[in-house]
Amino acid sequence: MNKLTISNLTKTYNNGVKALDDISLELGSGMFGLLGPNGAGKSTLMRTIATLQEADSGSILLNDIDVEKEPRRLRQVLGYLPQEFGVYPNISAQGLLDHVAVLKGITNGKERKEMVSYLLQKVNLYDKRNKNVKSFSGGMKQRVGIAQALIGSPQLIIVDEPTAGLDPGERNRFHNLLADVGEDVVVILSTHIVDDVRELCSNMAIMNNGSLVYKGSPLTVIEELNGKVWRKSIDRTELQAHMSNYQVISNKMVAGKPQLHVLSDSNPGDGFVAVDPDLEDVFFSKIHFSDTVNA
Repeated sequence: MNKLTISNLTKTYNNGVKALDDISLELGSGMFGLLGPNGAGKSTLMRTIATLQEADSGSILLNDIDVEKEPRRLRQVLGYLPQEFGVYPNISAQGLLDHVAVLKGITNGKERKEMVSYLLQKVNLYDKRNKNVKSFSGGMKQRVGIAQALIGSPQLIIVDEPTAGLDPGERNRFHNLLADVGEDVVVILSTHIVDDVRELCSNMAIMNNGSLVYKGSPLTVIEELNGKVWRKSIDRTELQAHMSNYQVISNKMVAGKPQLHVLSDSNPGDGFVAVDPDLEDVFFSKIHFSDTVNA
């Protein structure tokens, strides 16, 4: 059983932006979802855990590894798929994985070859192993990315916005792959896509403006909103008045008309109907509340 402990992590950039504000989390093996809008601090947290930048204060422990004091030890057991997974322009999938395996210290050629073949089969790219990665679709590149993250039997895997830009079929394949590898190691899935967390993660946190605004189970927090979310379709000319008069947590176009979800302990009337809350309602309500507090 692996364990990642993040304690009182803070980071302020030179321009005064507080990217991490006293972040504390404790994660065990399995899939953990980190939700937040762009600019919430998710990538800063992921990069700090991955030893790509230092925090101003706080600590990170992976099992018995002090990440700040022993970054090299952490890297030996880390699998990392960044938001922008760059690849060499003229290298095959097999060549890329072999190169990464060498960088991770796997010097035995036979062992390396067997590992690369196994991972290519695991991500369903073995038949494309000799093709240049630059010719791959976005989803195929992401599968190569998760394959390289699995090299060396990692104890911690970080994937940052892994399904952004993927078509539905590739997204489903990537979900299945993540679920398969996430049983025995700590996997952090950082994303702004609510469905990724709903479909994959039993535990999660929501970040906004560098702070944690929720941590716990998706199911538990959804239950907290039961009976408090109301829906109404309106004309676009009515939008401004409704935004002023109600606690609107989301506004999206459905069949050409704005559809509002509002948060209210009782029926707000005026044509609103009760709706079963989902994780998207949770996400928007937590972000809306934290923005209101910080305004």
